[in-house]
Amino acid sequence: MSGGPLVVLVGPMGSGKSTVGALLAERLGVPYRDTDADIVAAEGREISDIFVEDGEPRFRELERAAVRAALAEHTGVLALGGGAVLDDGTRALLAGLPVAYLSMEVEEAVRRVGLGAARPLLAVNPRRRWRELMEARRHLYTEVARVVVATDDRTPAEVAEAVLDALEIPHSPGAGSPVADAAGPGAPGQEDT
Repeated sequence: MSGGPLVVLVGPMGSGKSTVGALLAERLGVPYRDTDADIVAAEGREISDIFVEDGEPRFRELERAAVRAALAEHTGVLALGGGAVLDDGTRALLAGLPVAYLSMEVEEAVRRVGLGAARPLLAVNPRRRWRELMEARRHLYTEVARVVVATDDRTPAEVAEAVLDALEIPHSPGAGSPVADAAGPGAPGQEDT
């Protein structure tokens, strides 16, 4: 196999990229990495603080660098922040990679995360803002994805299984974590941009 991640997950905030990514990594016996977590670790502060203190343009610079580094270094499962696909260079780097777009509808986003406080891009009128973000990003997720996996009304284990099947990655069915299944996709309060 060539270098680069075994699986890259993209999709909107709350779609379960972190939860499903960790399950996929466990199932495949490879490391898991999240570019939003890389940014938080490098900056020593939360993403919401970066947005407030430095603005979205600065966050996007940090995100571009984190994605480039992860795509070059990581060979396991990689989850990208919700807005990473906005960058032309990032989309070019994703071309040809095993990218899965975890899709969901607004009603599912509300159910999972309440479109609440820790999401800096949803501070005002979260339901409408989520729809606007999706209208601006949906075609970009689709553009970079090799496969699209709907997450609505599915457990994280079911989504992980669907990703593996869609990408035709050999695996043993049903090896998911019951703890992660109970938590549901996307832990409430987890940031994603």
